[in-house]
Amino acid sequence: MYDKNNIFAKILRGEISCKKVYEDKFVLAFEDINPQTKIHVLVIPKGEYVNMDDFSKNAKSIEIEGLIRGIGIVSAMLGVDKTGYRYLGNNGIDAGQEVPHLHFHIFGGEKIGKMINK
Repeated sequence: MYDKNNIFAKILRGEISCKKVYEDKFVLAFEDINPQTKIHVLVIPKGEYVNMDDFSKNAKSIEIEGLIRGIGIVSAMLGVDKTGYRYLGNNGIDAGQEVPHLHFHIFGGEKIGKMINK
């Protein structure tokens, strides 16, 4: 069940400010408040989706297309489409999802290294 009081829902409603990078009718992209790389931006759908499972089952095709295109638009705006970047989505507690609103991280601006360190 979607929690309408999660931090990303509050950002979407304008109750909490963010450093906006991009916005259209489907997505909002903003700088992460605790960046892990030189460039670290979050891209979130504007719809109320908990995670990728929820989104893939319930989103309209146009929302799915909008999210994927949004990630591409943001990576180009940031210039990381030329040098390479990582886009990462965590799905659920075991994967480390901290906010129960679907979101993707765009990491770039430097060499990132291995995807998983154990």
